Amino acid sequence: MKDKIFEVLQRIGRSFMLPIAILPVAGLLLGLGSSFTNETTIEMYNLGKILGDGTILHALLVIMNKVGSAVFDNLPLLFAVGVAIGMAKKEKEVSALSAVIAYFVMNISISSMLEINGKILSDGSISKDVLEGTIASVCGINTLQMGVFGGIIVGLGVAALHNRFHKIQLPNALSFFAGSRFVPIISTIVYMFVGILMYFVWPVVQNGIYALGGLVTGSGYLGTLAFGIIKRALIPFGLHHVFYMPFWQTAVGGTMNVAGNLVQGGQNIFFAQLADSAHITHFSADATRYFSGEFIFMIFGLPGAALAMYRTAKPEKKKQAGGLLFSAALTCMLTGITEPIEFSFLFVAPILFGVQVVLAGAAYMIAHILNIAVGLTFSGGLLDLFLFGILQGNDKTSWFRIIPVGIIYFILYYVIFSFLIKKFNLKTPGREDDAGEVKLYTKADVNARKAKGNNADGVAVEDELSRDITRGLGGKKNIDTVDCCATRLRCTVINPDLVNDAALKATGASGVIHKGNGVQIIYGPHVTVIKSNLEDYLETAPDMEYTESSEDLSGEINKKIEDKQENEPNADNEKKVVKTVVVSSPITGTAADLSTAPDEGFAGKMMGDGAVVTPEDAIIKAPEDGEVVFVFDTKHAIGFMTDSGLSLLLHIGIDTVKLDGKGFEVFVESGQKVKKGEPLMKIDIDYLKENAPSLVSPVLCTELEDNQKVRLLKTGDIKAGDELFAIDIYE
Repeated sequence: MKDKIFEVLQRIGRSFMLPIAILPVAGLLLGLGSSFTNETTIEMYNLGKILGDGTILHALLVIMNKVGSAVFDNLPLLFAVGVAIGMAKKEKEVSALSAVIAYFVMNISISSMLEINGKILSDGSISKDVLEGTIASVCGINTLQMGVFGGIIVGLGVAALHNRFHKIQLPNALSFFAGSRFVPIISTIVYMFVGILMYFVWPVVQNGIYALGGLVTGSGYLGTLAFGIIKRALIPFGLHHVFYMPFWQTAVGGTMNVAGNLVQGGQNIFFAQLADSAHITHFSADATRYFSGEFIFMIFGLPGAALAMYRTAKPEKKKQAGGLLFSAALTCMLTGITEPIEFSFLFVAPILFGVQVVLAGAAYMIAHILNIAVGLTFSGGLLDLFLFGILQGNDKTSWFRIIPVGIIYFILYYVIFSFLIKKFNLKTPGREDDAGEVKLYTKADVNARKAKGNNADGVAVEDELSRDITRGLGGKKNIDTVDCCATRLRCTVINPDLVNDAALKATGASGVIHKGNGVQIIYGPHVTVIKSNLEDYLETAPDMEYTESSEDLSGEINKKIEDKQENEPNADNEKKVVKTVVVSSPITGTAADLSTAPDEGFAGKMMGDGAVVTPEDAIIKAPEDGEVVFVFDTKHAIGFMTDSGLSLLLHIGIDTVKLDGKGFEVFVESGQKVKKGEPLMKIDIDYLKENAPSLVSPVLCTELEDNQKVRLLKTGDIKAGDELFAIDIYE
């Protein structure tokens, strides 16, 4: 259980990095835009002719300022999408779309509850009895002030729904909505109720967050010290993002009224003040205490440690160690990325990491005591110090105080690291045994160590169907792309001669169609799940080729083919017809036998039996009373269930899926009840003739039982509503 919790927290921490990664760019735009549109800065550096109001550069900088602000203003939505992508195991793009939908659904549900209960008035204004700061506008929606917590709630929840349902199989009548298409549907329903629940729950949580924020800010410098120590101690576990994010982005890190708006979180407060810097005397050190101290040990302290490791390296290895350590120190100073240095002594000399944790934690407190208020976007390197400290001026940031403290830190790191390395003969870079390699460790090395330490008991159960499909297609090495349409698994192979049709049919396929290097394997409406499973399998499948003569393939496939043949029912011509169900034509045009369809899959009855009609009238009508089960995204086909229980597929034209909906106008939607003869869609016959391989349109019964057989009733000219084919049901 402990390992499971740790694994989940690590994944959550990693997922935070995706939305956080945009902050440096947004901060850069905001920092430059705010700094060089500030009248005081322009006057100080005598830049009025270049950057003054009315110049092209001034206009560009104003735009940069607003673009940067837009990112920080919409962080909750970015976290919703980013966390959903980071936590989703497969088909992450579906999870991202579902998160956007769920985020808006949740907030509009909360907004509706606020209106129903009189918290938001009919004109959109907020009731006077609502506490200031408890309601905020999110993408134009008045909702509860949830900050990035709202985005995280959506991201984590949608990812859980996605991982649970993205391979779900539904009954055949609903199979179009199976697999990944089900995720946004279930997310919408779930987050409608989550929004209603949040209306009652979040005010309580909000009060708790405010109380926690008050406790943290009320603990003064000791609270800052504790924050710094905990954050640095979590670095090896990759959980520091989970810890510090609430202090940076939510009310846990404090609240402040900036330019008439209540702002939550240390980083958000700094950037709100930066955007309004013309009216700020000094940035809030209470807000920046969660990161200002990083400049002290990242620019000065850790480079001192690197110098100590270089000076204590063995003479014969000093040159090699020096090159590595100089590069790591320069990276740390410029960007604030400490991993190359920290991870190099983390395992070989844990005592040094203990020193680093204490000194770094103290740096946060010292910066707070000295009223240093330098902001950052990601980490405390020289680039952020220049943008958010030096450019903003010492009067507003007290950045100059970082230098004397930093010099002291450089000396402390150098002296302490040198002493401990020599005292305990620590194997830092350049002090390895003779056979040891001089190197800097990275997170990859950390993960490798964890992999060695954790002996996984369970081996993933192999997906037998995907394995057989892969072998039938000639092996992973022979597969170029995998895709699907409504009923067919569409693959591109490198060598078509390696494809084994018998092996593919043994997997349950109705048929296999070859078109050059393209292979279409017909499975029916549940093909989306098959495709998803196959993509998962191919990620770890052996990179091999299979031929019909492959020893580990031929025996298994032959056995599966034999089993399939044994289970197929034998025709019995002596059985009597006990019932006949008639299906009318949905199309006015020319009717013909299904075998005449200019498509091997339809002509071979691989997706069902029925007939074809070539349209001469633009209106496609309901063949019988029934229900529209689904309308394909590309509008070229409609699934239909008659009141008598027949499952039909109306497929207009051949390969019209490639037209992406052009030439089709659909009048109905999934789940809609219709009467025989009601218009279902309108087609542009001229456009389809020009852009589709054929206008011949199959009308299929897709789920025939063993005792059911299709009998064609009419060929030639036919009108919509005329009898097209009958289904005889035998006893």
